[in-house]
Amino acid sequence: MRTSTTSRKIKALPKLKQKPAFNAQAFLDSAGVSRRVVHYKRLQNIYSQGDPATSVKYIQIGAVRLSVVNASGRKAVVAVLGPGDFFGEGCLAGQAICMGTATATLPTVLLTIEKKEMTRRLHCEPALSEYFMSYILTRNVRIEEDLIDQLFNSSEKRLARVLLLLANYGREHQPDLVIAKISQETLAEMIGTTRSRVNYFMNKFRKLGFIKYNGDLEVNSSLLNIVLYD
Repeated sequence: MRTSTTSRKIKALPKLKQKPAFNAQAFLDSAGVSRRVVHYKRLQNIYSQGDPATSVKYIQIGAVRLSVVNASGRKAVVAVLGPGDFFGEGCLAGQAICMGTATATLPTVLLTIEKKEMTRRLHCEPALSEYFMSYILTRNVRIEEDLIDQLFNSSEKRLARVLLLLANYGREHQPDLVIAKISQETLAEMIGTTRSRVNYFMNKFRKLGFIKYNGDLEVNSSLLNIVLYD
């Protein structure tokens, strides 16, 4: 005897509500967070290499250059950071002194959060802890990529990559077509070459239509061709 089967309509599963993205700026602006808002002029040092490492900084407005100097006086730019970036987080891992110098390259506004307060907040605020951990891991990946770039790529490719990173290509939000003013000397320090080489490549990029600059610097996505192809 054949048993008839009854077709049943499968109820659609309820859509899961997406967890809203953590808004670090709103959190850090909230009244419960003990922090100082500090303004810096262009080219003013925020801290110097060898200073006590006592706080974490969060960039609200402006740009910050991180650099180091070795015993013989040779200087290297480690990173150029912008709004939404943290720095000085080494103090949370037991770093007693600042390993480099932080300089405002534009008029800059920072939120300064003391080590003790930041540690307390990371323990009691899971959303901030998750956001901060994600940021640090992303920064570590970027540092590894920078090292590989220095070891294996030509100075032309390194310059193209730095310009794209400064314009925020590859991040979740839309890239910035116009990036903050940055000198050719700083670009040379970032990629480990001379200013004359940077000047040569910048002129080449401009002639090819990859960038435009007349005071401000505009980066075209076509500059990716230099990074992706020989």
